Amino acid sequence: MKIDRLIGILSVLLQEEKTTAPELAERFEVSRRTINRDIEDLCKAGIPIQTAQGTGGGISIMEGYRMDRTILTSKDMQMILAGLRSLDSVSGNNYYGQLMEKIQAGSSEFVSGRDSILIDLSSWHRESLAPKIETIQDAIGDRHLIRFRYYAPSGESTRTVEPYYLVFRWSSWYLWAWCLKRKNFRLFKLNRMDGVKKTGKSFKCREVVMPDLSTEKIFPGGIKVKALFEPDQKWRLVEEFGTSCFTENDDGRLLFTADYTDMENLITWILTFGDKAEVLEPEEVREKIRATIEAMIKNYRRT
Repeated sequence: MKIDRLIGILSVLLQEEKTTAPELAERFEVSRRTINRDIEDLCKAGIPIQTAQGTGGGISIMEGYRMDRTILTSKDMQMILAGLRSLDSVSGNNYYGQLMEKIQAGSSEFVSGRDSILIDLSSWHRESLAPKIETIQDAIGDRHLIRFRYYAPSGESTRTVEPYYLVFRWSSWYLWAWCLKRKNFRLFKLNRMDGVKKTGKSFKCREVVMPDLSTEKIFPGGIKVKALFEPDQKWRLVEEFGTSCFTENDDGRLLFTADYTDMENLITWILTFGDKAEVLEPEEVREKIRATIEAMIKNYRRT
């Protein structure tokens, strides 16, 4: 990922008096052209980098510029390491693990050695997820188009996109990209993507509209749901919607109220409770659940 490489280059320049573009290219396994672009980006960010040509030349930070690492406390370092460790859980290589070792080696007085936060972002799909993330990260860094097969409720299609951001949200990974087919920015779920490949064709970065990932935007509601649940399902309602989503009736049953966005998802969710749930409103949902159950009965009555 480009941001990680920029941080790595800055770390090298702060620790070494001078280095060269070929040395950085070999160290970070990218081209010299990529390193030159990275140096330009660091300069634009306000880092006073100077370059010198010829014998004895190279890349260095201007005299007098220093970053005082004592501004980081032990707790700060633990949070940094926890973040790197979480990224390593979906990495297809050991890059973040190596980066953690570098930080720990250079900041041993700040790291207590006792972890208090462990984050695993890999979900159940690590084996298929890691190579997708690695390919997309490379494509974002190199500004290359990617192509993949996408499986959506509306059907299957082949997409070619300009990748911009990897997003972890709602317990899943997504790609925020400009879709050449739709001529607009789209959010693609990685678990629905197959055959992700770089095309080798570069693209010019456009002005990126950041995705609105607020719950109100993605799940605007609209379906007012009332349902009764058996008392032994309280743990699940609390886990999925919190303690304020229901009230307890005198008979112990739980009156659940919520705004739902998608009718099909709502019906599927209710059916996972079996006979432990009954929808009261809206009537349309009751009818659809009844029709679904009748169709299921027919399937199981076949000989």
